[in-house]
Amino acid sequence: MPLTDPALVALAEHFGVAQSFTDWKGRQTFVDEETVRAVLGGLGIDAGTSQKARAALVEVEERPWRRTLPPCTVLRQGQEGRIDIHLPAGQGVDVSLELEDGRTRACSQVDNWNPDRQIDGRAVGEATFSVPGDLPLGYHTVVAATADRRSTASLIVTPGWVGLPASMGSRRVWGYAAQVYSVRSHNSWGMGDLTDLADLCTWSATQGADYLLINPLHAAEVVTPMEPSPYLPSSRLFINPIYVRPELIPEFQDLDDAARDRARRLRIEAVGDDAAAERIDRDRSWTCRRPVLEAIHRTGLGPARRMAFRAFKRLHGTRLSDFAAWCAISEVHGSDWRLWPEPLQHPGSREVAAFVASHASRSDFYEWLQWIAEQQLSAADRAGRDSGMALGLICDLAVGVSGCGADTWMLPNLFAEGVSVGSPPDQFNQAGQDWGQPPMRPDVLADMAYRPFREMVAGALRHAGGLRMDHIMGLFRLWWVPQGLGPRKGAYVRYDHEAMVGILALEAYRAGALVIGEDLGTVEPWVRDYLRERGVFGTSVMWFELDGSGHPLAPEYWREYALSSVTTHDLPPTIGYLAGDHIELRHRLGLLTESLDSERARAVAEREQWVQELRRRGALSSACPSDEEVVVAMHRLLTLTPSRILNATLTDAVGDRRTQNLPGTVNEYPNWRVPLSGPDGRPMWLEDLYVDQRAARIAEVLDGG
Repeated sequence: MPLTDPALVALAEHFGVAQSFTDWKGRQTFVDEETVRAVLGGLGIDAGTSQKARAALVEVEERPWRRTLPPCTVLRQGQEGRIDIHLPAGQGVDVSLELEDGRTRACSQVDNWNPDRQIDGRAVGEATFSVPGDLPLGYHTVVAATADRRSTASLIVTPGWVGLPASMGSRRVWGYAAQVYSVRSHNSWGMGDLTDLADLCTWSATQGADYLLINPLHAAEVVTPMEPSPYLPSSRLFINPIYVRPELIPEFQDLDDAARDRARRLRIEAVGDDAAAERIDRDRSWTCRRPVLEAIHRTGLGPARRMAFRAFKRLHGTRLSDFAAWCAISEVHGSDWRLWPEPLQHPGSREVAAFVASHASRSDFYEWLQWIAEQQLSAADRAGRDSGMALGLICDLAVGVSGCGADTWMLPNLFAEGVSVGSPPDQFNQAGQDWGQPPMRPDVLADMAYRPFREMVAGALRHAGGLRMDHIMGLFRLWWVPQGLGPRKGAYVRYDHEAMVGILALEAYRAGALVIGEDLGTVEPWVRDYLRERGVFGTSVMWFELDGSGHPLAPEYWREYALSSVTTHDLPPTIGYLAGDHIELRHRLGLLTESLDSERARAVAEREQWVQELRRRGALSSACPSDEEVVVAMHRLLTLTPSRILNATLTDAVGDRRTQNLPGTVNEYPNWRVPLSGPDGRPMWLEDLYVDQRAARIAEVLDGG
């Protein structure tokens, strides 16, 4: 039933906590009062009783009047704005803008008839100033100067449209999607790395691809056990050093013969029996790789390289040193900072400073690793572009981070306490989902002028021609799950999508990059329209592109502004899907909600439906097509859509049948640990790609052949 407490209703509306939502069956569902109070608690609001809710509402309503300036104002280019300023009643103020390029602009006062308020026993007045509509794009500063003080706040002017980067022109492009860790060469350390990525980019370009979409490379733990999911990182601000190839670091050549012999032995140990391995062993790879990296670090740097490293550290500032501190402390006290001695749980404490001072070489090592990782990632992107790619890498930005990782330690006030992100019940997960990731607080994001979000996006685009935003609906709303209540008793919390999509657009504009939003699943209808209006690409997957009657959607009705593919990493590769492998696997793991026979029959009917559509559209001519022929035909059907970006997974290209991720499982299935394999299930080397005829056929189709 609807909320009845007026103060609770007002607080929920102020903080964007939805009081109801439409469930997967189209029914309006009201959020429990218990849930609303718990979610508000995650926002730092004690609304546990009606009396406390009333007191909290008073404080929330007075909060802007206690600030001279709102912390952040975000406008689209060409849009005029208004800024409310609060001062002691009757006090004069001059308001100006300090633009990013060093220029200054004045702001003029406009009428504001709001009466003064009594705040903390003094009269406070409100004045409103206009922001010109002809400001340049960028991060600017609002300055309010009185006779005795100077206050500042952020003003961000964002592009109204992202669209296509100049490097892409007006033509359609295609590329591969790959899980970097799964693509191993004969010279890697048991899993794919950044050097393998560079070679994969080069090969992709020779096939005609204009980009390579990769899994998130975000930083994980630096001590074992390591989280295998690239979508549950420790930090979205830094790169996972497990992807560094030691032998490609220039200083590797400075190691003596004994150290290089040891490196060779450790690489052999890291590889193990790779040819027969059914899963990637990150722990073994990192345990063998780290001593070699440490030895290279100890050799030191020459003068020019030392200057470059110092410049890198200056560029990344305290955020890099804090991350390195988290890594160094993790080596002693474990990866979960919530279990560290209490004084070390706070990055600004004297105890943390003392720890870093006494472990300076370890902190320097982890800063150095980030520098090396960025260099090798840059080389991978450059390899693709130098070989003819229009876009190069498209990097993936995960929707959240681990609650025990570096980001939540470095930015503790940014993340809500006592809640996690998930999703409400739907057709496939009728109990709902709890992803175990703490959400960022929208109010604190605004207070911080969205700086952490800006850093994440800018970092992801530093060496890429595009960005895929995982679960882009999270820029609009997220399903918050209070601890102890379960995902059924969650609530949607709104974010300032105008600000966050605007910042995404601004960073993409500066990088000359495109933005792809993963907008699969439950999406409010207006969200896709809004993203299209801002020039942000959506995501279309063939298996989900159905019309109102459940039949395949005619290709001409697909979206133009979308990255379109046959499958995605959360589904089996297409040849496995066609064979019903996912049904047999879910049956073995006890995950089916209906009988095995009915699921098998549904899969056969689905395959036949698509075969008929392929024939009708002229994409398939064989009377009794093999699964491989159907896979090729489905990619041919992609070329009949108006979509500007086409995509083929690398697993589809080589005929791999094993899925990379089975949603709803953790260790029941080796999620994110499956090596790239051929149709026979045997692990496949990167070098095998170079002569693989299946991949050549997919490339020929997408390249217009």
